[in-house]
Amino acid sequence: MDSSPARYDHRRLPSGIEFAAELLPGRHIVSYEIRILSGMVAEPADKLGLAFQVEQTLSKGTAKRTGPELSDAFDAIGALHSTWAGRETLGFRCTCMPDFLDQSIDLAAEMIRTPTFPEDSCRVGIELAQQELTALEDDPGELSRKLMLKHAYGPILGRHAYGERETLARITRADIIDFWKSNFTPRRMQIVIAGPIDPNRLADKFETALAGLAATGSPAPDPRPDFSTGRWHYHKELEQQHIGICWPGVPMTDKTHPVERVMLSLLGDGMSSRLFTEVREKQGLVYWVGAWHEHPRTSGMIHLGASSTPARCEQTYRTLLREVDRLAEDLTEDELNRAKTLIVARSDTHGDMTRARVSELGSDLFYFNRPVRLEEKNAEVLAVTIKDIQKYLADHPRKELCVVTLGPEAAMAGA
Repeated sequence: MDSSPARYDHRRLPSGIEFAAELLPGRHIVSYEIRILSGMVAEPADKLGLAFQVEQTLSKGTAKRTGPELSDAFDAIGALHSTWAGRETLGFRCTCMPDFLDQSIDLAAEMIRTPTFPEDSCRVGIELAQQELTALEDDPGELSRKLMLKHAYGPILGRHAYGERETLARITRADIIDFWKSNFTPRRMQIVIAGPIDPNRLADKFETALAGLAATGSPAPDPRPDFSTGRWHYHKELEQQHIGICWPGVPMTDKTHPVERVMLSLLGDGMSSRLFTEVREKQGLVYWVGAWHEHPRTSGMIHLGASSTPARCEQTYRTLLREVDRLAEDLTEDELNRAKTLIVARSDTHGDMTRARVSELGSDLFYFNRPVRLEEKNAEVLAVTIKDIQKYLADHPRKELCVVTLGPEAAMAGA
């Protein structure tokens, strides 16, 4: 059992499934997630896009029901549900009334344990992914992100959900079934649930409902990014020039992660952030600007992004990095406190949603291998000082950058 406060229950079920529950007595709904520790990183290199195809076809039919019948069964009990496929996980999430929780678990288990992957659904799924790749060409923001992925994260963590045209063409129904069999195993499964629940009863319920999953497969790998330093330009006839800048940050588990979190709030969180006020409002260099970080399970990456004009691309690039450096020079206590208050207020508000609480609990297991109290995370944020920001910036110099531009001309030196 986990040593967290009593409102949490954390255990390993006999089958090997990791289970965590948060007791929220005053809530009127229950939310849960079933997360598979697999994803795009587990795809064969010649069949990129396979994880997304598994996620898209998992709900298209079971041993007992067709896809529409399965959807109708969830709808009949008012259960809101969805699936996802990510870099290192695939999963199912559901929110329902407590009275219908057992029924929803049975339906979810039916989908995960006995999918039939109809041939027509597999074929249509691949055709739709090909269409999504075509549509991506008309979405410069998402296209820029796809181009950045392969340089900043490398050939494994830098994969895109839709894969590539040539790899999609190789995927068969047999490949989809093999991926499901290899990855949907108890030792790669995490289940989190929150609401007015009885954790002991539900641990038994999930164990029984998911009985029969093949107990094969080793623990999922945790690949590290293969970061590339350099500048790359991709030509596309656009009115705007899209700029992406990336450099290594810290993992979620690093003691300086709360500092990084505050730093990025100062840079890009809201209309009072430095990038918005300095780069967009005062200098008028960009149409859009942002700062954020992303976290594979054992690493972290910091991103700056903007859309400008080709003529102002180089100036925008220099200004973005200058604003990061300037945090070490003229950050004020008022500015720091505003950023910390914004993070904590959003965290508290987000935590009032049961679905958000269960998502947070799932992330805790994924990164920390335990539930982490919201109060603990907020306390770490509130403890960040100006000296912490300055030390973080000194310890993580922006000397080796991955820079990607997308637009009508290579407007930046070296791009």
